[in-house]
Amino acid sequence: MNKPLRRIAIFCGLLVLALLLRDNWIQYVKADTYQSDKANPRVTIERYAQPRGDIIADGKPVTGSKNTNGISYKYKRTWKNGPMWAPVTGYSSQLIGATQLESLNDDILTGNDDRLFFRRTLDMITGKKKQGGNVVTTINSAAQKAAFDGLGSKKGAVAAIDPSTGAILALASTPSYDPSSFAGISNKDGETFSKLEKDKDKPLMNRALRETYPPGSTFKVVTAAAALESGKYQPDQKTDTPLPWIMPGTNTPLPNEGSIPCKDATLRNALKYSCNTVFGKIGADLGQDAMLEEAEKFGFNAKHDVPVRSAASNFSKDMTPDGVAQSSIGQFNTAATPLQMAMVASAVANDGKLMKPYMVSELQSPSLDTIEKTEPKEMSRPLSAENAQKLQSMMETVVNEGTGTNARIPGVTVGGKTGTAQHGVANSELPYAWFVSYAKTDQGSPVAVAVVVEDGSANHDDISGGGLAAPIAKSVMEAVIKK
Repeated sequence: MNKPLRRIAIFCGLLVLALLLRDNWIQYVKADTYQSDKANPRVTIERYAQPRGDIIADGKPVTGSKNTNGISYKYKRTWKNGPMWAPVTGYSSQLIGATQLESLNDDILTGNDDRLFFRRTLDMITGKKKQGGNVVTTINSAAQKAAFDGLGSKKGAVAAIDPSTGAILALASTPSYDPSSFAGISNKDGETFSKLEKDKDKPLMNRALRETYPPGSTFKVVTAAAALESGKYQPDQKTDTPLPWIMPGTNTPLPNEGSIPCKDATLRNALKYSCNTVFGKIGADLGQDAMLEEAEKFGFNAKHDVPVRSAASNFSKDMTPDGVAQSSIGQFNTAATPLQMAMVASAVANDGKLMKPYMVSELQSPSLDTIEKTEPKEMSRPLSAENAQKLQSMMETVVNEGTGTNARIPGVTVGGKTGTAQHGVANSELPYAWFVSYAKTDQGSPVAVAVVVEDGSANHDDISGGGLAAPIAKSVMEAVIKK
């Protein structure tokens, strides 16, 4: 071969080598990057080329798919009662993308999950159209409806848990939105989503999982647990609590609400009447380390994947003694999601055992075979069984004789704790109304609930956990029990 031809052959060989290297770089190294790139429409087109699998509650789909007769985006997502189910499912939009279960389980719902490879291969051979699998939730439809209807036009959220397993039975947030209203790819879909994003009432926010509020007096359940676990307190022993009680390191008395018998009150009566002085002093006396340890056993200062990730509830790690006192009554820097407070109630109801919360029972193939199943898992033990039963007795006194009487259910044992959490500088804004509770039957405790109501329409003096939140919790508990 003469020299010019040899040079041309070498040059062509280098070009082929460069092409192979580039091709392998794109297909194997950069494939995931290009696939997830928002500028690549092929992934979205493929995602909506066939009906998505469904999200299931109580054996029935709460989602569906609609043929749009479009050239590229053939099917769009639909919901049955979208505003009620949006806090559970999230949204799946051709234009915006997906969130929550719709996003986390996208591969199952589209049929692209690696565990469905054999099924896809078989369908290609037989000529059957590709199908998506299903996501089966733990949600109790009746409890979800009771929570959503109970909140109504009020701002707020509800979380309900099965204490024995950690299964989430209800997850409601209001105001909500209809995911169907922007599930397509039109300009109108974009305008609808933009309005929701800008809405000052934050309808896209999942308040049950991702909004933290000062828990107010509902946090006294945690402080009561710490008191019992310390071995220094018993439910019906008087505490050494003067009136007024001056917070340590200050000249400031910690006030109680109204004329209630809090001087040297027992733990039971302090919880019944919601005595700030008793629980503030207990928190200060036990100290920050003991209070922090107990709060974290209940799940504070951690994010929880259910599988949607919750915001972390907060109990501060570096406080002065007066800060510990205020935090021990659910104020100062203490903040909690409704899910977190439902976890507190569920641990008490489950004799001190906190189960890991979860919302997906199983993942199914298109043929309804189980691909993955969630097994209940213990998360921690905030209380001994003996102390948990003592605290149950105290919380039942709150409902039978105290501030939580609106949660009574005939023939059912109910324990609870009300809370009215200050909001704004010097409590200048409308306070948050809280209620945490559980119900017990002869078969055990099937449900624990946390409700928070922001209720911007109420008068400041008319807002209370017992008045606004307890009736909602009652309806959710009844829905679970009667099913």
